Amino acid sequence: MAKVEEKKFEDNLAELEEIVRKLENGDVALEDAISEFQKGMILSESLKKTLADAENTLVKIVQKDGSLEVFDGE
Repeated sequence: MAKVEEKKFEDNLAELEEIVRKLENGDVALEDAISEFQKGMILSESLKKTLADAENTLVKIVQKDGSLEVFDGE
């Protein structure tokens, strides 16, 4: 079975923005709106996790004095 690749942050963000546009427009049937809302919540959680992981990586790289630490990924 092929491994499913995760979408890039930007792709997930664009999809979430499209969902928000649809829901704000109000031209979506209730059942579809609920489904889109659920997808949006999942995307939102994924985006938050990606941002938190990136922040943690940057904290490891940047020293308190602003200098960069050599980080070998371990």
